[in-house]
Amino acid sequence: MFPEYRELITQLKHTDLHFTRLFDRHNELDQKIKNIEAQIELATQEETESLKKEKLRLKDEIYQLLQQVSKA
Repeated sequence: MFPEYRELITQLKHTDLHFTRLFDRHNELDQKIKNIEAQIELATQEETESLKKEKLRLKDEIYQLLQQVSKA
């Protein structure tokens, strides 16, 4: 995710607790969705869609933070 910000992501994961929580939650949702799609975990279509929407919201928030910090 966001290879152009790889160094900044690493830095923020060590210095910004809020960013770290967002990033970790995004990765957690990503894995859960992959498990559902691989039928390792069970979920309804509505639950899966809700997880995907939350993951996208987090990705947008992470991107906004990365843009703000990179311009500072």
